[in-house]
Amino acid sequence: MTTTDIETITPSRRLELAEQVVSAPQRSRQPLSWLMALVYLLLSIGAAVMVVPFIWMLLTSLKPASELVQFSFLPKNPTLENYVSVLSTNSFGRWYVNSLIIATISTVSVAFFDSLVGYTLSKFEFPGKNLIFIGILATLMVPTEMLIIPWYTMSVHWGWTQGPAQYWGIVFPGVITAVGIFLMRQFFEGVPNELLDAARIDGLNEFGIFWNIALPLVKPAVAALMIFNFIGNWNAYLWPLIVSSERAYYTLPVGLSFFRGESITEWEKIMTGASLATVPLLLVFIIFQRQIIKGIALTGIKG
Repeated sequence: MTTTDIETITPSRRLELAEQVVSAPQRSRQPLSWLMALVYLLLSIGAAVMVVPFIWMLLTSLKPASELVQFSFLPKNPTLENYVSVLSTNSFGRWYVNSLIIATISTVSVAFFDSLVGYTLSKFEFPGKNLIFIGILATLMVPTEMLIIPWYTMSVHWGWTQGPAQYWGIVFPGVITAVGIFLMRQFFEGVPNELLDAARIDGLNEFGIFWNIALPLVKPAVAALMIFNFIGNWNAYLWPLIVSSERAYYTLPVGLSFFRGESITEWEKIMTGASLATVPLLLVFIIFQRQIIKGIALTGIKG
């Protein structure tokens, strides 16, 4: 396919090509050159650097406390006692559920509101639109640490640091994000206006056009946004630690810090808890990885 052909294909054809890339990726039949061999070698080294710490965490979770002082990669006497001990901790299950609730609420909120705002800024013309968009992007230059004091003041004033309201106290700073708005706006720019106009002629209201026409066309971007947001909220530590006033409402990263005392750190339990904490992240990536690949394919095909 030539460059001219790529530039003139229709949006439906682009989606079809993206589906083909996801379902049956093409493999190069060219002979392996020295340059490609070097590239594969460097990529393999990079992959090992990323994977080895994860494997070390899993293996450490299988070691008894007596083996932690020994510099051995593999456990000599592997045991599941650490998992039994961590899972039997009274608050561990509650911390796990708290993290799931908070990460899920935040992810769903960001996916909806960021998409809605991004669609509005992309497909509607109104006074001050560009100024509003610049203002949203300007918030990215404000460090999160500077926002903690006003967030905490607001949370205390509205009672979001007591009882079940602590869930909302943890969630509210991330119900909508500037990065997500920017990402969705850029993807909505690629949705043909003619398609939306045709839906208006058919009598579909504006929200129906957004929900039924535009949003399905940017599902790869929504999936990527949801993955990154879920991971960020799942691993969040500082703000949940500050706003939570009761141990029962701690998230998992905050709860794991209780395995570290003044005189001793139970590394085997920390590694066990961290290993259990990676399970939802792996599931999220496995479920949405096809959408991520499709998003990469779509961004590589210009129409």
